[in-house]
Amino acid sequence: MKTLGKYISKYLTAFTGLAILLLLINGIAFGWTFYGVVTKDYGSLSPQNMLNRTASDASLKGIPQEASDLLRNSHIWAVYLDTEGNRIWDIDAPDGIPDHFTVQDVAVFAKGYLADYPVFIRNTDDGMLILGYPQDSYMKLPSNYYSLRSIKAFPFFILGILVADFTILFLAYYFSKRKILKNARPIITSIETLADGRPASLPVHGELSEIADSVNKASNIIHRQNKARANWICGVSHDIRTPLSMIMGYAERITQNKSAELRIREEAEIIRRQSIKIRELVQDLNLVSRLEYEMQPLHKEPVSLAGLLRSYTAELLNTGLPDEYSLDIVITPMAETIFFPCDARLISRAVGNLVQNSIRHNPGGCGITLTLDCTGKNISLSVSDNGAGISNEKLRELNEKPHYMENTDDRLDLRHGLGLILVHQIVNAHKGIMQIESNEQEGCEVVLDFPIESVN
Repeated sequence: MKTLGKYISKYLTAFTGLAILLLLINGIAFGWTFYGVVTKDYGSLSPQNMLNRTASDASLKGIPQEASDLLRNSHIWAVYLDTEGNRIWDIDAPDGIPDHFTVQDVAVFAKGYLADYPVFIRNTDDGMLILGYPQDSYMKLPSNYYSLRSIKAFPFFILGILVADFTILFLAYYFSKRKILKNARPIITSIETLADGRPASLPVHGELSEIADSVNKASNIIHRQNKARANWICGVSHDIRTPLSMIMGYAERITQNKSAELRIREEAEIIRRQSIKIRELVQDLNLVSRLEYEMQPLHKEPVSLAGLLRSYTAELLNTGLPDEYSLDIVITPMAETIFFPCDARLISRAVGNLVQNSIRHNPGGCGITLTLDCTGKNISLSVSDNGAGISNEKLRELNEKPHYMENTDDRLDLRHGLGLILVHQIVNAHKGIMQIESNEQEGCEVVLDFPIESVN
């Protein structure tokens, strides 16, 4: 769910950045486009500058030829009035401009238009200069007074509008994101549940009903496939058991038959040992499947792990451990008092698989150590050896823990057997973690960590 929130925030940030970038581009484009217009209309030829320049040269006698040419080239006409309002001279004055103006006439056009021409005036020592511009050049505001209170309030008004706009945008983002997360949360939870291999079910309603329906269909398909696979493995295991028992029985009878040739008895013993391996493989495969699909009931009860390890060690030594192997137990004082709620048969099976794994991969012999320790956070059970160890490539493959149905080589044989995979399933069923540590020619250690909350 945090990922979805970051995903939405990421694209909102990108959208905000894009909006700011567009505003910046628009500002640059606006400045570039209107630069020439602004330079011309508010530059050296602006009404204020032209008034200053022309008024400084104007008198009752007229203006210099240079000033007159500048006005004509700029399409500006001029009229000069004396103090009585009479026209003394003009430059290209349009038709309809009277020769005499009263005080009332001057008051009317001084801040606006004269014969629909925008005009600008300047008083001189001996009269008044009027400059007129083309009708479509400038727009004048007849009313040019504003309330001081409104001018003072204008910045606060703009600031208030901006704050209100940003607040509305933020609230819209917040509630839309909240709604999206609320609608998407059950779907994300269901997908995570499917990823853990457990079935999921969603109510089919709302805006995301199609997605919920698709998740439900996928969950049903996966659940049926998993159940069919587990039932198939269980059925095959059951069907193999009877003929395998017969093979083992006949092989054992031949092995014990003194009248049979020695070569035949040796071959029968090989058949018996390989049949035992097949039986163990079938049992492991069936147990792995049942644990994976939660079809194996766990009979949990408080168990002394120290006593369990000692019982397993005694049983292994009694059945006969080859001389080239040694088995030691290290139990810390804290671990001696630990009672761990677990399925004792499965934990013993996991330890046995790890010990047999060390024996199988070190045919020349090695020392095997079982260690039980308890820290402030968890209880740790490890099986280590000082044998050949595992290469980095093999260790990476083991830590990836591929599914046992995919963990095959080109001949469709299991690469590493089901031993470690079964241990991993047993540890998962007890909410623990399995870690493999090894260096080539430096031995191997498999550590099973269980949370201390599960320990009495």
